[in-house]
Amino acid sequence: MENIFSLEGKNAVVVGGAGGIGQAIAQGLAEAGAKVAIASRSMDSLQRAAQEIKAACGLAVKYYTVDAAVEASVEALVTEAVRDFGKVDILVNAQGFNKKFNAEDFPMDAFQKMFDVNVIGVMMCCKHFGKHMIQNGYGKIVNLSSVRGRIATKGPGNAGYCGTKGAVDMITRQLASEFGQYNITVNAIGPTITETPMMTDVLNSRGPKARQDIADGLPMKRMALPSDCIGPAVFLCSDASGFVTGNIIYPDGGLTAIG
Repeated sequence: MENIFSLEGKNAVVVGGAGGIGQAIAQGLAEAGAKVAIASRSMDSLQRAAQEIKAACGLAVKYYTVDAAVEASVEALVTEAVRDFGKVDILVNAQGFNKKFNAEDFPMDAFQKMFDVNVIGVMMCCKHFGKHMIQNGYGKIVNLSSVRGRIATKGPGNAGYCGTKGAVDMITRQLASEFGQYNITVNAIGPTITETPMMTDVLNSRGPKARQDIADGLPMKRMALPSDCIGPAVFLCSDASGFVTGNIIYPDGGLTAIG
């Protein structure tokens, strides 16, 4: 039986692939056989990520700068990727950020910026890469969502983040409905708090018990790592998920089971 999880012969673009979960997924797709490009706003971050991926697994990835909140920049990314790869089979949208404010004090400019990047940026990438995939009659789109698209936080501060991830979940389902006829699947991955390099700094600032407190709140009693998203991503980008679309997979240590 052929390896239905293999990505040999597939070309992938990971937007937001220059760090954290996006970088881990990019490396995982490359190790599964895909030719991979990462895209982000910072050339320095892209070069660092490409070097780290090469050092970790010996595989080279291409990289492009993009501002996913600017449609012309997204269109240019599609043009560059198609020029270099010939076609793009896989799109992973891993871009996004979080700013925390109590709801009654939430600055609307910060709220708007979060929706510009976390929602509109994802939709624009789906729109333009989706158009290319429709022409090819094949595609795999994976959006990085969060458990916070499904369940709220107990404490304040996440009205913006939860709102954007809920929107990503519904865009994922709707695009699955629209793109399915073209042999394109659209799914999402919804992790919990994950120890990315950025989150490591936050956790260190909270004191020695921060990680244990998070772990104790999960059935699996450990914090999530970026690598926990690799398996779900490879599955959703491979033929193994050929009849799976419009779904959100939660690598969350069981949080949504009890949340």
